[in-house]
Amino acid sequence: MPEPTAVPMSATLAADEALARRRRAGERVLSMASGEIGLPVLPALRERLAAAACEGAYGPVAGSDALRAAAAGYWGRRGLATDPGLVVAGPGSKPLLFALLLAVGGDVVVPVPSWVSYAAHARLVGARTVPVPALPGEGGVPDPERLREAVTLARAAGHDPRSVVVTVPDNPTGTVASPGTVRRLAAAARELDLVVVSDEIYCDLVYDTSAPAVSPALHAPERTVVTTGLTKNLALGGWRTGVARLPDSGLGRALHTRLVSVASQIWSSPTAPVQTAAAYAFGEPPEITGHVAASRRLHERVVRAVAGLFTAAGATLAPVRATCYLYPDFEPLRARLAAEHGVHGGDDLARLLSERHGVGVLPASAFGESGRALRIRAATSRLYGDSDERRTAALTAALTAADPLELPWIRESVERIGEVLAGVTGAAVPAVPAVTPRS
Repeated sequence: MPEPTAVPMSATLAADEALARRRRAGERVLSMASGEIGLPVLPALRERLAAAACEGAYGPVAGSDALRAAAAGYWGRRGLATDPGLVVAGPGSKPLLFALLLAVGGDVVVPVPSWVSYAAHARLVGARTVPVPALPGEGGVPDPERLREAVTLARAAGHDPRSVVVTVPDNPTGTVASPGTVRRLAAAARELDLVVVSDEIYCDLVYDTSAPAVSPALHAPERTVVTTGLTKNLALGGWRTGVARLPDSGLGRALHTRLVSVASQIWSSPTAPVQTAAAYAFGEPPEITGHVAASRRLHERVVRAVAGLFTAAGATLAPVRATCYLYPDFEPLRARLAAEHGVHGGDDLARLLSERHGVGVLPASAFGESGRALRIRAATSRLYGDSDERRTAALTAALTAADPLELPWIRESVERIGEVLAGVTGAAVPAVPAVTPRS
């Protein structure tokens, strides 16, 4: 009997649990490891979920007609005309991504760095990963030229890469691949006959709405699968709902059939009451778009403040254009960190920040990089408050164009980050700048 596939627990969830245990023990901790968005559920969504609680029957494996039609409309408004019959819903975009790799088969190209679960998913389906570095400042998409080289070498070695997973915008870097890079990636995927699996769960959190992230589906529509969900833009991590858009092509229809078969054996059908509320959300009425816009402004303001603290401490950081993530590089401080703290890589640095200072972050190794890389990922999404009352106040501040850093609990958290960075690096990290109200 074959041995079970060994994969580590998700680094984000493991870090979250460790920090929660320390908090319960009375320690002072600041959670920046998890990407969970710390914002309250919109009342309109709570009401629809409650009203749908009587929906206890199984539904279609691919999801309800209403949800698939709403998701198709959502993509259509973003320039991706979508057949509802080629939409598949599932209990979160994470299970959908896993099921897609099962349905596609073969080995998987992943960008470096990349979200913690892509490589784990590949191992769980018995596939190899083909790691390809992203271009500087364009995380989430493998360098197209190096992609060609890596796939050619992998095939020459007898391996079978069939898909490439991309993230636009990116987790862990908070950057967005340029339209040119996405176009070249799509061309390379076509030349290499790769399915593109485009994880676009952060697409509504690009700060500059006049320059949205570009989907590979615009350039390789016949071979690009797009996934998204409500976990990030509407802070509904606990609702576990996601949708996948399959290509309108022979390849896409065959993949749709295999994906629905996989889904039928794993989750049977998505949770019915959540589908009803999700259909409303994907319809994007004004209260939904306003809520998302406010959360986007909140992320941007807090991320920019924290980014300034990292750069003041001597780390380098590509400009964050989306999401709640930062990926600072402490390489310029390598000698000092080694001499004063015995820190020789991201694992050491994350341990120092967590164990000595109570600031939870993740090392670059969690995202597929070498343990020597002096990079960490920090998320600001849990700094908005420890109660619904505080989180609502943070969102209201962003909605009304006030500065969320005026809120004492957010300012205290951001100032704490500055104090820790100053203590670790010896740099003169300034206090959070005075608030200038927007006009």
